[in-house]
Amino acid sequence: MKRDSLSSPLPDVAAGPHLGYPLPLKWVGMQGVALPLWLEEGGQAQQVHAWADVQVDLPAPHVKGIHMSRLYLLLDAFAIAQPLDAGPLAAVLRRMVASHADCGSTQARLTLAFPVLRRQPALLTAGLSGWKSYPVRLQANVSPQGFALSLTVEIGYSSTCPCSAALARQVLADAFAAKFGNGGFDAAAARDWLQEHASLATPHSQRSTATVSVSLTEQAELDLFPLIDLVEAALATPLQTAVKRADEQAFARLNGANLMYVEDAARRVQAALASPASHYAQARVTVRHMESLHPHDAVAQAGQRA
Repeated sequence: MKRDSLSSPLPDVAAGPHLGYPLPLKWVGMQGVALPLWLEEGGQAQQVHAWADVQVDLPAPHVKGIHMSRLYLLLDAFAIAQPLDAGPLAAVLRRMVASHADCGSTQARLTLAFPVLRRQPALLTAGLSGWKSYPVRLQANVSPQGFALSLTVEIGYSSTCPCSAALARQVLADAFAAKFGNGGFDAAAARDWLQEHASLATPHSQRSTATVSVSLTEQAELDLFPLIDLVEAALATPLQTAVKRADEQAFARLNGANLMYVEDAARRVQAALASPASHYAQARVTVRHMESLHPHDAVAQAGQRA
C-alpha cells in the first residue's frame, strides 16, 4: 500500500531520551528464537531446528535500548549462508557487535540448542538400523578478549550396577549349590536348570546420560560425530535403536562385560577425552544414572571446571 505523502513518520520511541535509571546492562537481547540450521557431519548435510538465544552488552547508561531487529536479521542471514561451524559463528558475533557501535556494545553472545540425528546400525543384524537423537548446545561469545566457543552434547548409554550384579550372582550360586551340590552332577540337567532359574535375581540397570562439554577454537570444526564416537566407545554400552533378539542378546553381553558405577562411567569418559588421541580442550563430563533401585539419580562430574 502506498503511504500518504502527508502522513507523519513512524514514531521511534527507542531513539527518544532515556528518562529511567542511567545504568549499564550486562546483556540485552532475545531468547528462544526459532532457527533452521545446516550441519555437515560424516560427509552428509542435515537441517536441524534450533533455538537461539542472542544478546549484546549495553554499557552506555544513557542509551535507552538495543536494536533487536538488527540482531534478528543478522541471525537469519547467518542461518542460511553456510553450514554451521566455529568460524561463521565468530563472524556473525563480530557483526552483531559492529551493528551496535552506536550503543557502545563490545560483546555479543549466542547460544544454539538443537538435536542432531544419526543413523545407528544394529549390533549384529545386517541391514538393520534406526535413528538416534543427540541434544547439542553451542555457546559462543566474542569480546575484546577474543572468541570463545563451548560445545556440549548429551549421549545416552546403559549402566548396570556392579554391586547389584554381585548380589544377583550370589543368589544364583546358592540356588545352584542347593540343587547340584550333593554329587551326581549332570551337565545337561544343570544347563536346563540354569535356563529356567538363572534369573532368580537380576541386577538393576538403567538408562544413563553422559553430558560432555569441550572448548573449540575459531579454526576448529565442530566434529560432533567423532566426539560422540569417542564417548560411546569409552562407555561401551550405547543405547540401541532397531533390534532383533540376537542384537538384544549382544546388548546384554555388553552390559554384563561393562558393569559400572556412576564413578566408573565418569572416569571412563574423562580418560578418553584426556588421551593423546583426543584433541579436545578443557573437557568437562557429567554422567547421570537414572536409578531403577532408587527414586533419585546418581551423578558424577569430572574434568576442568566440573
